[in-house]
Amino acid sequence: MNIFRLAGDMTHLISVLVLLLKIYATKSCSGISLKTQELYAIVFLARYLDLFSDFISLYNTVMKLVFIGSSLAIVWCMRYHRVVRRSYDRELDTFRYWILVGACFTLALVLHEKFSFQEVFWAFSIYLEAVAILPQLVLLQRSGNVDNLTGQYVFFLGAYRAFYILNWIYRYLTEPRFTRWISCFSGLVQTALYADFFYYYFISWKNNAKLQLPA
Repeated sequence: MNIFRLAGDMTHLISVLVLLLKIYATKSCSGISLKTQELYAIVFLARYLDLFSDFISLYNTVMKLVFIGSSLAIVWCMRYHRVVRRSYDRELDTFRYWILVGACFTLALVLHEKFSFQEVFWAFSIYLEAVAILPQLVLLQRSGNVDNLTGQYVFFLGAYRAFYILNWIYRYLTEPRFTRWISCFSGLVQTALYADFFYYYFISWKNNAKLQLPA
């Protein structure tokens, strides 16, 4: 554990709390991609297969449970909550995300650190997380206007990965056997996908204006 990983975990947690606040306080999921939320649920379920077999620390276990539970709760609300589901932007959320799942799983079968069931699914979750935000970004570009809570959710989600890049750099410099190259490469790809959003988020913050993305 280091300060960069802790900051990454906290910004990730904040992003989840912001999204839950938006859904439960406003009873609306407008501007939120169900496809991205389902991809994140798959990511956490695939990554944390070791939840009940390998105990690392109480902190680690609690964070795993929080991210699995919150992702499943968000998907359930968007699909089945009788009020929330009415606000889902089905017509805008049309990204063919099954292509991402298939491509990432195929890549994990080819590029992994160790060929075992758990390691292949770990690599799959890393690759899938790198591109899971794509349906969300496409939906926001199609809608144009981004409400405050949705913008903050996406911002904190991107900031979490940026902090993790610093975490990997720190570990590479301080740990002689740090070899998580899959995480580093995927993290760079994931952060790059946020670049356009970060630019318009900064412009809206600087001008104290509503966040708008070009169509």
